[in-house]
Amino acid sequence: MHRHNSSQPEISTSEGTIAMVGQPNVGKSALFQRLTGQHVTVSNYPGTTIEVTRGRVRDGKDTMLLDTPGLIAFPPHTEDEQVTERVLLAEPIRAILQVGDAKNLRRTLLLTLQLAEMGLPMALALNMMDEADARGVVLDHTLLSEHLNLIVIPTTAIHGQGINELKLAIQTSVCPQFRIQYSPEIEAVIAQISARIPKATISSRSLALLWLSSDPVTENWLRDNLSLESFQELNTLRGVLQSSFTDPLQSVIQRTRLTYVDQIANAVLKDSGTGWRGFSTVLGRLTTHPIWGWAFLAVILLGIYWFVGVFGAGYLVDLLETRLFGEMINPWIENSVNRIIPIPFVVDFLVGDFGLWTLGMTYALALILPIVTTFFLAFGVMEDSGYLPRLAALTNRLFQSLGLNGKAVLPMVLGLGCVTMATLTTRVLESKRERVLATLLLALAVPCSAQLGVVMGMLAGISLAATLIWGGVVFIVMLAIGWLAARLMPGERTKLLVELPPLRAPMFSNVVIKTLARLEWYLKEVVPLFLIGAAVMFILDRSGALNWLIQSSEPLITGWLGLPAEASGAFIMGFIRRDFGATGFFVMESQGMLTATQVVVAMVVITLFVPCLASIMMIAKERGWKTAAGMLMLIIPLAFVVGGTLSRLLQFIGWNV
Repeated sequence: MHRHNSSQPEISTSEGTIAMVGQPNVGKSALFQRLTGQHVTVSNYPGTTIEVTRGRVRDGKDTMLLDTPGLIAFPPHTEDEQVTERVLLAEPIRAILQVGDAKNLRRTLLLTLQLAEMGLPMALALNMMDEADARGVVLDHTLLSEHLNLIVIPTTAIHGQGINELKLAIQTSVCPQFRIQYSPEIEAVIAQISARIPKATISSRSLALLWLSSDPVTENWLRDNLSLESFQELNTLRGVLQSSFTDPLQSVIQRTRLTYVDQIANAVLKDSGTGWRGFSTVLGRLTTHPIWGWAFLAVILLGIYWFVGVFGAGYLVDLLETRLFGEMINPWIENSVNRIIPIPFVVDFLVGDFGLWTLGMTYALALILPIVTTFFLAFGVMEDSGYLPRLAALTNRLFQSLGLNGKAVLPMVLGLGCVTMATLTTRVLESKRERVLATLLLALAVPCSAQLGVVMGMLAGISLAATLIWGGVVFIVMLAIGWLAARLMPGERTKLLVELPPLRAPMFSNVVIKTLARLEWYLKEVVPLFLIGAAVMFILDRSGALNWLIQSSEPLITGWLGLPAEASGAFIMGFIRRDFGATGFFVMESQGMLTATQVVVAMVVITLFVPCLASIMMIAKERGWKTAAGMLMLIIPLAFVVGGTLSRLLQFIGWNV
């Protein structure tokens, strides 16, 4: 293998898009915020539910920076990583800014070589230099720049070090002029493939190497851009080449790159470091300890529950819903609508019990927005501190039994604050199968904080045994359904591959900027779902279908569950918002209409019952209407089957205290 240097002139990238690419947990988000400031947008990448962030570089004229999902190496293995490659293939990229981990040079360089082969102007930001210094890593970045023939800038994003130099680098980056020489057999096939494939954003040589490595994104791109005959020719070339090697072509190619990486690293690394030092190191070890890790997690969960569940869903919701909207905004709007549009039907449609404003906008702004805001802030702090990978590692074994990996703990925990937003968080899971599994468990057995408060209050008023029965039944159902679904759904559980970064203090400005960008997404994308839901409930009410549903469900409620007929209304209201249903049972209990057995049965059913309308809309948006309908068809009957069975079991053993 060898490298060719060149005196090729610098290529200006003052206009166009710069793709920020890097492995997970290298500080990309902090660096992105430093480079762009507050003018950013967060949106789903076309055809996916994966978020990408875009923003204009400060003092960078018309330079747009696009922050891609973390990518370990090519070929990508998760949907998030595939989005990064799709960006490089489909977007009008003018240059690549790789963000690397200064303390893990070999891992960084493996991705650097693959990006350099794409033939685009490129700069490398060696980030987290402060952590590298703390570990005792010493490297010659000037020599590294000479070896790679590209600009290398040491940075520490959280302290703003190297940012000005990096802004200049991305404006005048150059194409790395070196080539890794693979075996003669591979080089011959690369030349043949390169001559057969159409021109793309990245080099033909890079596409040929990705094709030989069985990269799924490249295969789809070539299938779409080649005739069937040409595509089959590429398959034949790859098959013939594979027959020359015992190991997969991807392994053969990667071994050549790793050898080259070792040569560079040995040349530029003066000291590879002796390990972590300081308080953050000790704290980081405690977070994954078999015993202390769970104690640390308990403290974190308590903090999240208080901030999102108590402060957000309790204090802030009460402040906005009861005082601001209930006492000031809604009365004024209702009076204005009645005065301006004195048509009963229109008034009812806008400000009636199921009106667009009183149900749709009030729920979206007064009920969910405070929860969403605190949720995004808490998530941003955990994300920016580096704790999320450690939490995933700690809980990995627990979630293996449910066909998931440790990353599933995040949506499950945050579901206690708001299932709607927790459904959104299932995006952190790698495969579609795992996202569907986690969404199912959230919809089935994770009560939101508002509902949980009412449920716990009612059960605590009866006895500790009532609380244990409710919790035990819900937990057993969740484990059973999760275990069964994991074995019925095709595909395998994705192994947890995560690097554990050191814990660090979150950068306040970074957390705030990301929260504001996500709130902008919420207002644009989610609020319309509430308006649609309000319109649906209005139609059901006006058509009489709502009353029909209540009346037709009475035999099931009284005959099977053993509850009063009035419980039908509580379940219908629970469909609109989960805690409304629980509150309906609370009123019934306070009026002496429910026995202890009926309270436990009702709380089990309302917990397992279909999630609120907003959650259903979110499930449909994230997983599709077909999947959402399938979950409803499973959850609703299951909730009543479990409730009726529990009712008869409690009656059989004579439990009513």
